[in-house]
Amino acid sequence: KERRVIHEQLQSGEMQILIGTHALLEDVVQFKNIGFVVIDEQHRFGVAQRAKMWNKNSQSPHVLIMSATPIPRTLAMTLYGDLDVSVIDELPPGRKPIQTIHRFDNHRDRIFGFMREQIALGRQIYIVYPLIKESEKMDYKDLMDGYESIVRAFPQPNYQVSIVHGQLKSDAKEYEMQRFVKHETHIMVATTVIEVGVNVPNASVMIIESAERFGLSQLHQLRGRVGRGAEQSYCILMTSHKLSSDGKLRMETMCRTNDGFEIADVDLKLRGPGDMAGTMQSGVLDLNIADLAKDSQILHAARNMVIELLSEDPNLEKIENANIAYQYSMMNSNRTNWSRIS
Repeated sequence: KERRVIHEQLQSGEMQILIGTHALLEDVVQFKNIGFVVIDEQHRFGVAQRAKMWNKNSQSPHVLIMSATPIPRTLAMTLYGDLDVSVIDELPPGRKPIQTIHRFDNHRDRIFGFMREQIALGRQIYIVYPLIKESEKMDYKDLMDGYESIVRAFPQPNYQVSIVHGQLKSDAKEYEMQRFVKHETHIMVATTVIEVGVNVPNASVMIIESAERFGLSQLHQLRGRVGRGAEQSYCILMTSHKLSSDGKLRMETMCRTNDGFEIADVDLKLRGPGDMAGTMQSGVLDLNIADLAKDSQILHAARNMVIELLSEDPNLEKIENANIAYQYSMMNSNRTNWSRIS
């Protein structure tokens, strides 16, 4: 009933602002005249999903996309000049930069000692695992096994431990979250369900198990769950000794900087920018010559030349542009062009 009223008010123009989740993407949600779309946590949406908001009007709305770590596709679009960028590079007043440390699995006893010190100071701790249960295919730490070892190392009644993961029912998940928010538990053992939207200022330690399993964007998002109070916060990246060169670079980058844009730049170099005219948000872009990470000046010059060419010959009808028109039509004859979707 409530939704029906909202839909009617949207279509009549009576409602000016609508805040929602992915539910806003549904076809049934129609606006009288949508002028401005803000997409927060942009990396949580696919290209085709974001395109749905672009297409809810006869004219494309103005769009602001927000993210702590821009996806490689977005960073590439800024290099092409299709996106204007605003960078917030200051912490809110009273916040301290998070100290990030990389440790190997054989340092676990020292980490437990550090956790006890932090709990004695009244702080709370997140421990994040990449898997809920043990996997035969992947040699990574899992939440169930980790929970058992944490409970053994931090026994009741001195310590209380919460557990949260995606297979819990929503009311059980909310109950565990509220226990942690109310400081009834000292440690929260979780999967990446806590990646966004969790705000507990008293939680000052984030431990990420098998951190090599996560991408840079996800590591930065998880780290952002701490550092929300006035106390010094810490992020500890736990890995095995078997690290690939890319894995080492990700750990070094996380320890070196808290700057999401710098992290996204490394992510672009590692994962590739994706497909500007397609829906891939990362991966190798099929450019024969250019390198987006190194050739931004040349690309800007090329873009300006394209703008100049199209202003003189918007439909590529001149004889001297026949080869360009042919090549472009061949490239796009059998595919949807997503290049306008940021």
